[in-house]
Amino acid sequence: MAQIGVETSGINAPRAGARAWLALVVLMLPVLLVSVDNTVLSFALPEIAIALAPSGAEQLWIIDAYPLVLAGLLVTMGTLGDRFGRRRMLLIGSTGFAAVSVLAAFAPTAALLIAARALLGFFGAMLMPSTLSLLRSIFQNRDQRRMAIAVWASAFSAGSALGPIVGGFLLEHFAWGSVFLIAVPVLIPLLIAAPLLVPESRDPAPGKIDPISIVLSMATMIPVVYAIKAVAVDGITVIAVLWALLGVAMGWLFVRRQLRARTPMLDMALFRRGSFSGAILVNLLSVVALVGFLYFVPQHLQLILGLSPMMAGLALVPGMLAVIVAGLSVVPISRRVPPHILVPSALAFSVVGYLLVAFTTAGHGALPLILAFVVLGIGIGAAETISNELILSSAPAAKAGAASAVSETAYELGAVLGTAVLGGIITAFYRSALVVPDGVPTDVSESARETLAGAYTATQDLSDPLGSALWEAAASAFDSGVLVTSLIGAALVVGAGTIAAVTLRMKATC
Repeated sequence: MAQIGVETSGINAPRAGARAWLALVVLMLPVLLVSVDNTVLSFALPEIAIALAPSGAEQLWIIDAYPLVLAGLLVTMGTLGDRFGRRRMLLIGSTGFAAVSVLAAFAPTAALLIAARALLGFFGAMLMPSTLSLLRSIFQNRDQRRMAIAVWASAFSAGSALGPIVGGFLLEHFAWGSVFLIAVPVLIPLLIAAPLLVPESRDPAPGKIDPISIVLSMATMIPVVYAIKAVAVDGITVIAVLWALLGVAMGWLFVRRQLRARTPMLDMALFRRGSFSGAILVNLLSVVALVGFLYFVPQHLQLILGLSPMMAGLALVPGMLAVIVAGLSVVPISRRVPPHILVPSALAFSVVGYLLVAFTTAGHGALPLILAFVVLGIGIGAAETISNELILSSAPAAKAGAASAVSETAYELGAVLGTAVLGGIITAFYRSALVVPDGVPTDVSESARETLAGAYTATQDLSDPLGSALWEAAASAFDSGVLVTSLIGAALVVGAGTIAAVTLRMKATC
């Protein structure tokens, strides 16, 4: 088999004009939406927990149902986009996402909200691979593409920065369901402008649709992610192990089928290239660390420090801006510094950020968290821009959808792991460390042990000083979990930097 070499043709390729940059603006809309939704949901979670009274497991599922379904379908939708048209998949996904967002906004129970989030994952799987793969066909010049990807990646951060402010305003003036309705005004301009500005692109020589590969890809992702969630909530159980083994077995069958297929759904030769596989792992671990941070920090700001949703959102804006600035600033640097040096150097900032969280959160107010997120964001923003560009440039243009889907799968799997693992760890430490004061009724005690929001609600039913004593115990227990979770997050970023230093210098042959 031929060697997979570094892409050089894109360096001297024709430069895109103004229409291409307008198309980029359109493609940023769904990216903004997804990142706004993720951030808004984190900030809305305390109000959702109070309104719908979910259990600890349901609270995690409200967040994870979307990325679980999305992760299972990304490779399938990316491949279908390569075959049937990436713009077409983008438009179908946008229409469905807007409609289901309205349903989620008025969900009366936690179970129905989880179901709506799962359906959002189905349509979201059509959105994300399409946006990134369309950039590959629109910007053929590699320098321009690197900048376009930096702008595309910054849309995640811009949405995350905008989400807390918009979401905070909505949560202070309207019910929690309003945070889902923002999808409608974002996606309507996309549905109008995309057919006019975004050119259709597809694989000019697609292979036959392989239903077995589609089923195997879903049967790989969903059991593995479910097993991870089960371990995070209930510990290692027989059922969790069986789910994990099922996912691994399906993954082995999927890889085996791709290696034998004449036109595989996913070209496994890409993974023999260090710049591709290494960048995927960097994305995965970086997102685990970032999403884990965004899981517990809003709860600390709102419930423990007593900030309003709006003020909590504003507290995180400097960190989100740091992600944007770092992602754009790293583009000219990347032309001179090789990725195996640049990415680990950037991630060193994120390690420092997590260590600041670990040792300054308890009893020091919001300022240390704001500073920690700025430092963490610098590393994540720079590393994500470089890794996403490496993923796209490593794949043939015709297979951009499949390659983008792998990148997005790593991102969404990282989101699931960040919430399930780091969120599960902090929940476990909270429950084990919480010492309920004597005199608290049994039903109130059980509610307080479920989640921090449950403890907050429980204290409203108790008179002082018993209520104050219960809340102080709950806040202390939660912060003990923050310490451990932050150290684990720092270790994950160190792992990502080590992988980048080793794999991003490797030459690949197959």
